[in-house]
Amino acid sequence: MKKRKVLVANRGEIAVRIIKTCKELGIETVLVVSEADRESMGARMADEVVCIGPPQVNLSYLNIPNIINAALASGADAIHPGYGFLAENPDLVDACEKSGIIFIGPRSATMRQLGDKICARSLAIISNVPMTEGSERLGNFCDVEAEVQKIGFPFIFKAAAGGGGRGMRIVTEQENLKNAFDMASNEARQAFGDSTLFLERYLQNARHVEVQVIGDNFGKVIHLGKRDCSTQRHYQKVIEEAHPHNLPDDLRNKILEAAVALTSNIGYNSAGTVEFLVDKDRNEFYFMEVNTRIQVEHPVTEEITGIDLVKEQIQVAFGAPLSLQQEDIKFKGHAIECRITADDAKDDFMPSPGDITYFALPDGNNVRIDTHCHEGCTISPYYDSLLAKLITTGDTRAEALVNMKTALADFKIEGIETNIPFLQFLIEQPEFNEGDIHIKWIENTVLPKFVESLK
Repeated sequence: MKKRKVLVANRGEIAVRIIKTCKELGIETVLVVSEADRESMGARMADEVVCIGPPQVNLSYLNIPNIINAALASGADAIHPGYGFLAENPDLVDACEKSGIIFIGPRSATMRQLGDKICARSLAIISNVPMTEGSERLGNFCDVEAEVQKIGFPFIFKAAAGGGGRGMRIVTEQENLKNAFDMASNEARQAFGDSTLFLERYLQNARHVEVQVIGDNFGKVIHLGKRDCSTQRHYQKVIEEAHPHNLPDDLRNKILEAAVALTSNIGYNSAGTVEFLVDKDRNEFYFMEVNTRIQVEHPVTEEITGIDLVKEQIQVAFGAPLSLQQEDIKFKGHAIECRITADDAKDDFMPSPGDITYFALPDGNNVRIDTHCHEGCTISPYYDSLLAKLITTGDTRAEALVNMKTALADFKIEGIETNIPFLQFLIEQPEFNEGDIHIKWIENTVLPKFVESLK
């Protein structure tokens, strides 16, 4: 029987994560790298390494022809895209299909349906998943004014073709309407090549709760529980937890059922995440989007379920049915993840590339670290500033939080600035300890207090 080989079309910690699981499965790995990543940890671990271009992402990690050529030349059976870069680009899936390469992720048609936020809203409605009031595609500013009359203020502009906080603007009053529309559409065009917007009623006191799902090619979709991602800054997640703390009992099962209903109805066939906003004032939840890839925060789900999501993802892509039934999923304890980044919180989170001169990791039975960094490595200015994901667990949230405080204190990085001091400040806040936060909590409350503490 031919030995399987997977090409990893990514970099950083997720590339290391995928390579480790492939090794455990006895699968050979090929890692594509830019010229800046030739000496990366992932490059040292992979069985083969192929340089696909210079450091600029459009010439390397976003270059589909170069990635496909690397897969064909190396004899790879499949491509795992990780997260970010091309992970949710259906053109890569199409290119894989044309070249006889397995894509470790959902079908291109599924990706296109869910990648278009307006189409995804329609699919959610068909599946009877709760939705906030919203518009169809906004072709011009005249359309905007008409929709605002229906929905009212406050509302939020969103890019139809994207996510990650880009192409999004909150509007609270008429005088800011035109400027917000222009800024959101221009940002969407630059980020996604598509300026199309839609709008939704804005929830001013909302939590961000998501459900991990995984499906196979035989019609089975199951969930692996919920995560809370409310601790975010400018729509970028900072801390994630499993399970959500103090989520009302009457919402818990409804959210899980909605996520499985939506993904089952479209025949979802890989790992994915269905994201919701929970309106704390109304005690209601509403569909937001589906991410058709492995998430940055997947380790907290793995820690409370004991299930290797990347392993399941790979096996499903190679044609195996899910190895699990819904009743097999058992949850144990609590997990918290902090994203450790090369950002200077004292200087408005300015990126801090450079050489790491000292790198000491915390340890312990309740500590997990996913990283691609080591002493002497260079943090490039070309890529995302994520250095590591620090995950701590405990029988209770309180125990996991105590373990996180200890682990952050023991995590030492020198040579560059990191967000560790900010994380330490954040998790000491009473609102975080009580779980009484919302998606604007960092910007509205924590950052002003943090800045004041530096004076």
